[in-house]
Amino acid sequence: MISRTPASIRFAFQALVALLFVFAGFTRPPMSNASPQTVTPSGSLDDKRQDVRVLLSNTRQLTFAGRRAGEGYFSQDGKMMVFQSEREPGNPFFQIYLMSLATGDIRRMSPGYGKTTCAWIHPDNQRVLFASTHLDPDSRKKQDEELKKRASGKPHRYSWDYDENYDIFEAGLDGRPVKKLTSALGYDAEGSWSPDGKLIAFSSNRHAYTEELSPRNQAVTKRDKSAMMDIYIMNADGTGVHRLTREMGYDGGPFFSPDGKKIVWRRFSEDGATAEIFTMNVDGTDQKQITRLGVMSWAPFYHPTGDYLIFSTNLNGFQNVELYLVDSEGKSEPVRVTTADGFDGLPAFSPNGDKLSWTSNRTPKKRSQIFFSDWNDAEARRVLGLAPEEAGLSRTTLDSSSPVLDGNKTVTEINRDDLRLHTTMLASERMNGRLTGTEGERRATDYVASVFQSLGFKPAGDDGTFFQSFEFTAGVSLGSKNRLVLGSGASQEKLEFTVDRDWRPLPFSKTGPVSPAEIVFAGYGIVAPATAGHEAYDSFIHLEAEDKWVLVFRYLPGDIEQEWRHDLARYASLRHKVMVARDRGARGLIVVSGPNSKVNDELVKLSFDASLAGSSIGVISVKGDFAERLLESSGKSLKELQDVLDRGEPTIGFQLPEVTLEANIDIVQEKRTGRNVLARLDAGETATQSAVVIGAHVDHLGQGLGAGSLARGDEKGLIHYGANDNASGVAGLLEVAQYLKGLKAKGQLHLRRDILFAAWSGEELGLLGSSYFTRTFGGKKEEPTNLSPGIAAYLNMDMIGRLDKALIMQGVGSSSVWTREIERHNAPVALPIVAQDDSYLPTDATSFYLKGVPILNAFTGAHEEYHTPRDTTDKINYPGTERIARFLASVTRSLATREDVPDYIAMKRAAGSRGRARMRVYLGTIPDYARGDVTGVKLSGVVKGGPAERAGAQGGDTIVELASKKIENIYDYTYALDALKIGAAVEMVVLRGDRRVKLTVTPESRE
Repeated sequence: MISRTPASIRFAFQALVALLFVFAGFTRPPMSNASPQTVTPSGSLDDKRQDVRVLLSNTRQLTFAGRRAGEGYFSQDGKMMVFQSEREPGNPFFQIYLMSLATGDIRRMSPGYGKTTCAWIHPDNQRVLFASTHLDPDSRKKQDEELKKRASGKPHRYSWDYDENYDIFEAGLDGRPVKKLTSALGYDAEGSWSPDGKLIAFSSNRHAYTEELSPRNQAVTKRDKSAMMDIYIMNADGTGVHRLTREMGYDGGPFFSPDGKKIVWRRFSEDGATAEIFTMNVDGTDQKQITRLGVMSWAPFYHPTGDYLIFSTNLNGFQNVELYLVDSEGKSEPVRVTTADGFDGLPAFSPNGDKLSWTSNRTPKKRSQIFFSDWNDAEARRVLGLAPEEAGLSRTTLDSSSPVLDGNKTVTEINRDDLRLHTTMLASERMNGRLTGTEGERRATDYVASVFQSLGFKPAGDDGTFFQSFEFTAGVSLGSKNRLVLGSGASQEKLEFTVDRDWRPLPFSKTGPVSPAEIVFAGYGIVAPATAGHEAYDSFIHLEAEDKWVLVFRYLPGDIEQEWRHDLARYASLRHKVMVARDRGARGLIVVSGPNSKVNDELVKLSFDASLAGSSIGVISVKGDFAERLLESSGKSLKELQDVLDRGEPTIGFQLPEVTLEANIDIVQEKRTGRNVLARLDAGETATQSAVVIGAHVDHLGQGLGAGSLARGDEKGLIHYGANDNASGVAGLLEVAQYLKGLKAKGQLHLRRDILFAAWSGEELGLLGSSYFTRTFGGKKEEPTNLSPGIAAYLNMDMIGRLDKALIMQGVGSSSVWTREIERHNAPVALPIVAQDDSYLPTDATSFYLKGVPILNAFTGAHEEYHTPRDTTDKINYPGTERIARFLASVTRSLATREDVPDYIAMKRAAGSRGRARMRVYLGTIPDYARGDVTGVKLSGVVKGGPAERAGAQGGDTIVELASKKIENIYDYTYALDALKIGAAVEMVVLRGDRRVKLTVTPESRE
């Protein structure tokens, strides 16, 4: 049961409480001898870090909703869990909830007001025990006061107050009224039933209110209500109350041994400086100290064999609570179980001993929730030096029903063989990489439509078909009429230059003739406002650019300080430079890379720009030799000019004497047609005016000849199969569709709103298909700005086939309902899930979020084969994909059957978020998006032969600094990359285990 600490320790221990979410407030630092000191059978505690891999496996987050949750305890059959959570509207305190581990259904068991804590399920699976203050006449007043404190924004100490109005109650799982079991004044809480259900052990300081205390004890109690806390026992009906401990100091958190003969608890020293684990007989005799660590050790819990205990301790640091093991007699040295920074405590084994639940703040927001893991009993016994278990425990298997909570009893039809079939078909050579607008895409969309048709879905595309077509610009090419003529000297001698060798138009340039005009030089062509520490930057100051060509350098000054580069980077894009020149009346813009830029190609690529937006002025890229000819009459060179500008020295633009430029720009846009595949599952007569949309993009990169491919040199022009990206997502979509259609056919799916299944095309080219859908939804002439309530929610699957560490659920911040939906529907599937709030994503979900629709996106993380021909079907984790599809199917079902629609939360785009923008800088790092619980950017790997690998970076490293910039998240990282200079070595600091490793990395150019 929950472990409390005395008031004298609560204030000094506030950092731990605030940071790590301990349900009680710890209040005094440990004594000076609290450094790690025990040794495991095979080495020091620090050497036992490998135990976390063998003792715990398949770790996943169980609860997600509310401000925090914890203290999860299993029912005796292992099918349910009771826990406490702050999630009740209008109540800032814990309430008690019961979850079916088979269905994920959750029901509140406490009254909903007042404070509650410390729940337990009776062995008959029909009753729940908990402590509550709901009968306190001031309970609602105390709620309001706490809410006002939080709303004020002023920090205040969180501490457990040992409210004397706490009493122990019993509530029936079948809705029977709450029954009060204790009535004495004082703190009665931390109760648990014995294995046979006949006794209750609990913690109480009731004697401090009823007995005559010595003057010394009166003073102690006045200062600290917990100092007089002791362990009590009583009959299950509340009669026969008997006090078991009488030592000064807080005795609390009692649990029965599996055979019901002993009680384990933790006892604080009289001064509250330390806490140790104790056991005793149920009659209070044979009290034995199990640990002697001299720190805060608390929350002990027996393994069902009774042979060993697990407990929480801050042995490894004041702000680092970890789980440890010790044998039940205290003969072995304690063994460390968890190694994550922060709080890991309040553990509980499942009744068959093969699962462990505990409370941890290893969440992205560092808010504590319940985590769940498989437990290796054999390894635990080995490291404790215990004999192997002889008979073995009776293993409880969860089925698809719950004795008390209604759930889905249908057998899922989602299976890995069908997922393998769909993925293999979509990622086959016949599909040729599924590039939008190609025959490969048509074959892929034909396949998806045929599956929908075979399942009996209604077409939801154009003219009664499954297809929704959209026209787009597939690419650009040079026409036959391109011409560039330089006039030089007093006689304006004409010299023509060759397109695609000396110069190249940019894809968003004005087309047609550009009459001869003079040329001015404007440095880097940047105009940026002043920022803290830096004056305004203006390349056009005192420069007359009207009706002239403007010559500028590509990129931004290379040798200025990093912070200034960050400030200027947002104004350094070519489109922004064109806009600035255009607004000053320029006739055209000439872009030169310059000798200091170290680019792979001096000329800007003529690549497709998904924005389709053109410019009203001519825009060309020229080689350095051509630019040098323009500068000849000025007596200056590119190198001289760029060196000065790169140092950030103020410079004034100038006109280039005796030169003019004339052009004819001929760019041919290639128009193609792509198509989405849309199918509808009708709700029928019960349909509301809103629909749920679930989708995945079917397109990929073809042979990778356009932008986006990350193929190595020897892979250029090969088929990019896109098995994970995103044949896996479409396979999941088809399986979810089949599953829900099957439920409806059986009469087991009573829809309130239609479900629309969508396989989008054009995602890789800039969300073209989903954007077209959201622009034209409803068939109105004007583009809708908000799709609510027509679309209640959008679920997306993009790259779900490489489940390793976790499923990443993105967009959780777009609605307040998502945490509960994830919590409920993941309980039966048991996926390791990382929930991320960000709703501005480089995938089709963003098309909906920008139109006022709450979104969720499922994603299993980046990998080295991303956007290469190596993304093939043999690398797909089909069992993991099956679990993800089952989870998404359950969420979809919930959204389509719930009475109300999810609310929409507008979020600001995170600083540093770049969407699909391609960065110039290349390091070859592969971020581990599943590790949202770390500070920095965790790497799942590094690209072979890339700058990061050559610098010594490794998979598993966490980047915490780059070029003197602190890195706390992926946005800090992309922001820091913006300011790096190609070819200029910088320091990168990574965490490798407990070590800070300094590396020197030299950025390369993607261009």
